[in-house]
Amino acid sequence: MKKIAVFVDVQNIYYTTRDVFSKQFNYRLLWQELMAQGEITIANAYAIQRSDDQQHKFQKALKHIGFEVKLKPYIQRRDGSAKGDWDVGITIDIMEAAADVDTVILLSGDGDFDVLLRKVREKYGVTTEVYSVASLTAKSLVDAADVHHKIEQSLLL
Repeated sequence: MKKIAVFVDVQNIYYTTRDVFSKQFNYRLLWQELMAQGEITIANAYAIQRSDDQQHKFQKALKHIGFEVKLKPYIQRRDGSAKGDWDVGITIDIMEAAADVDTVILLSGDGDFDVLLRKVREKYGVTTEVYSVASLTAKSLVDAADVHHKIEQSLLL
């Protein structure tokens, strides 16, 4: 049975599906689709910790589905900008997981991950797949993945 590792850049998926479709991503449906393809051995969702009820409900729902939710504090800078970036954490986790799975699935449209996908395919021979909103996804990321799944209405709530 194929071993699958799933990594979700929650902020990226939230904002891209909201901005393009005005809807939320259906994580439960994704989970069901992936379970039909093999065994999900790792499933991490990377989010920013904010103390609001909607956020807590969402995180609880992800945990219920089967994701491990990794949180990083939301940092408001003096100049008003905010920081909450999981790129390094996601990269480390994918590098560590790739040796033990057949497929690495990344949910993000962030082009910074293109080098990572190429590296894990080359070093570990894994298949790399990306789920993202096509119009807001870096071409370099699509090119780096073995398979690009366009998030469309069928994967939204």
